Amino acid sequence: MIELVSQSRCIECNLCVKVCPTNVFDEVDGGAPVIARQSACQTCFMCEVYCPADALYVAPEAEASVAVDEDRLIDLGLLGSYREAVGWGPGRTPGAAKVDATDYMQEKIRKVLH
Repeated sequence: MIELVSQSRCIECNLCVKVCPTNVFDEVDGGAPVIARQSACQTCFMCEVYCPADALYVAPEAEASVAVDEDRLIDLGLLGSYREAVGWGPGRTPGAAKVDATDYMQEKIRKVLH
């Protein structure tokens, strides 16, 4: 479930708003989008994959929101980590087929919980 839009990283492009299939975000004039309908999130990671600033964190837990701390997510390398895992973004090699989604999710959960 989407848990965080980093105010410091967001470049206000609103791509997350545009690609979200369930209309989770609201645009904000002159600011980062806000998570307006978190319970509508399907944990599809589309927003995280399309975010060019690695400013989003989608937790692998789909059924309930989990508390997150932005500084900790940065320290753990988790902001935008799914985008990186599939190879999207400058300096990355596209390779979604090389990523085992189950292993990725288990590693992401392990990092957050420990």
